[in-house]
Amino acid sequence: MSQFLISAAHKSSGKTTISIGLCAALKQRGLIVQPFKKGPDYIDPMWLTMASGLRCRNLDFYLMDNEEILSMYHQYSEKADVTLIEGNKGLYDGLDLDGSNSNSALARLLDVPVVLVIDARGMTRGIAPLILGYQAFDREVKISGVILNHLGGARHEGKLRAVIEHYTDVPVLGAIHHDEGLQIKERHLGLMPSNETEEAVNYVADISKVISEQVNLDQLVSLGKTSKPKPSISEFNTAYTDVKRVRIGLAQDKAFGFYYADDLDAMESAGAEIVFIDTLNDKVLPDIDGLFIGGGFPEMMMKELEANATLRVQIREAIAKGLPVYAECGGLMYLSRSLTWQGSTCEMVGVIPGDIVMNPKPVGRGYVRLEETGLSPWHRDKDEAKVVIPAHEFHYSSLENLEGDIKFAYRVLRGYGVDGEHDGIMINNMFASYSHLRSLKAFNWAERFVVWVRKIAMQRKLASESVA
Repeated sequence: MSQFLISAAHKSSGKTTISIGLCAALKQRGLIVQPFKKGPDYIDPMWLTMASGLRCRNLDFYLMDNEEILSMYHQYSEKADVTLIEGNKGLYDGLDLDGSNSNSALARLLDVPVVLVIDARGMTRGIAPLILGYQAFDREVKISGVILNHLGGARHEGKLRAVIEHYTDVPVLGAIHHDEGLQIKERHLGLMPSNETEEAVNYVADISKVISEQVNLDQLVSLGKTSKPKPSISEFNTAYTDVKRVRIGLAQDKAFGFYYADDLDAMESAGAEIVFIDTLNDKVLPDIDGLFIGGGFPEMMMKELEANATLRVQIREAIAKGLPVYAECGGLMYLSRSLTWQGSTCEMVGVIPGDIVMNPKPVGRGYVRLEETGLSPWHRDKDEAKVVIPAHEFHYSSLENLEGDIKFAYRVLRGYGVDGEHDGIMINNMFASYSHLRSLKAFNWAERFVVWVRKIAMQRKLASESVA
């Protein structure tokens, strides 16, 4: 197996575009490519999943301990020919001064070589001390090669190759000439998601072609060659084989698409049959026992969401009748009374008695810590009232004009949530939060959600039978 971590000297160096191209180019060669993404992210994994054909998995020091990271990496790498880990930010960047949650720390933990992407615009001889410095800063990190990006042409490439060969022992694995056509459009939360553009497949194919021509794929795969990873320490999700399956609707369209692969795995393992719902086009809410509306960009599709009044009314009525619903960030926005952005206001579902307003700067951004109040619908017993849950948030929207006696499932210990102190709004059996959870050892929310949905479904069935 070949394995490597794609990192950079700093963010916005082009490592995501190159990672997408590498996944697609290697897959085109007939190799099984398993992508991973470091840190909390939905958009990059969507692109990497499309390019590789395998669901990208996130490795996150804040939400996972080292054993869990190793276990997940080994579990999903076992059958791969190539594993590619895309880092976040720069190689040595991280939350802590000691770098314990940096990309370099992940490379050391997994014992994988690093391929450093360098934005070489305006650089010539100065690229040598940059590479030498990155090598010297942590000798335990194996920088096995560099890919030069945004080059000005053949002459620029020749100068850089000569400098690197003269002053360093790091091979140049590729040199990508600057091409505006290869840049994924960006917006306030990062790159445009692949689920929003019809051109995504063609775009991935274009990047793959450039990477195949300008990166030495044989050399890259050879440098990353290692033995197969050790067997998994533990399987992540133990299947519930003796429980009644429940149907859980999942909003999946151009407005909503922020879901972790392991969360959906955990739902299915706990006995959920996932039913996909298009909130923009479906006119009828399917026969479901529960509903999960994840994050996304509802503001980009707010006119289409408003236009589909039939579905909005059906969701509102279903919640009024007790349908268990969980919503994160974009889902919370959709379930609110209205959404205002760029001078326009559109009507949303109207379950949450408040209005969403998009702001020019982030309201909540980064990792959060939540303490359960004991009112969560999937809270289990009084002994768990002080459970602290690691999560993350990234939203430019704020919930304003919130009316009534609102019950909250969380106290925010770190982060912002709804109002800087609380998160997790509960109305009937609807649970909506700005914080994004992830089903891991620290808190397997997806399993709890499915158990909660099943409990309510059984109660409804018994109630209908007693009436009959």
